[in-house]
Amino acid sequence: MKRVSAVQAELKAPKGQTNKFGGYRYRSCEDILEAVKPLLKKYGLVLTISDEMIQLDARYYIRATAALRDTESEAEMTNSAYAREAESKKGMDESQITGTASSYARKYALNGLFCIDDTRDADTNSYTEVQQKAQAQHEILCERCGSFLYPVTKRNGETWEVEDMEKYSKRHFGACLCADCMKTAQKEQNNAG
Repeated sequence: MKRVSAVQAELKAPKGQTNKFGGYRYRSCEDILEAVKPLLKKYGLVLTISDEMIQLDARYYIRATAALRDTESEAEMTNSAYAREAESKKGMDESQITGTASSYARKYALNGLFCIDDTRDADTNSYTEVQQKAQAQHEILCERCGSFLYPVTKRNGETWEVEDMEKYSKRHFGACLCADCMKTAQKEQNNAG
């Protein structure tokens, strides 16, 4: 555990990617892996990531599990994260949609394992500019992943409007979150509690 703690403390995974549409920076799964590999070698740890496809109701999810193993004792620590496949995504075939969900789930499994906070910095200029642009267009951005909030149809057929999601997420999670990030935040709360 001391070596895992050291990796978590020393790991610097900068946001090396730019979302051209939203104008904000983010880190990818690959950014995290590139940053952590030297630390794994330094502390005698091995990292593996695996995916599993699961079906809940009519939707498919990717469950990614990041496993960290001690090369001496074989002790293991794991963290899993989920990402739902989009029903369709313009310009992507089915394998690309699955790949996108896998990448997203893997990134959040690594975030949990290495205690990486992936929220956007609310005091940066780029964040402020994107927020101002969204407000001018009467759109709302998720404070965690940076995507636009969109209406969601609940299981009972009722539509949850963007304004309702904003109020609910601020009340329950202290930030404006999209539906996917609310699910992740709820899982994090359940795991912590």
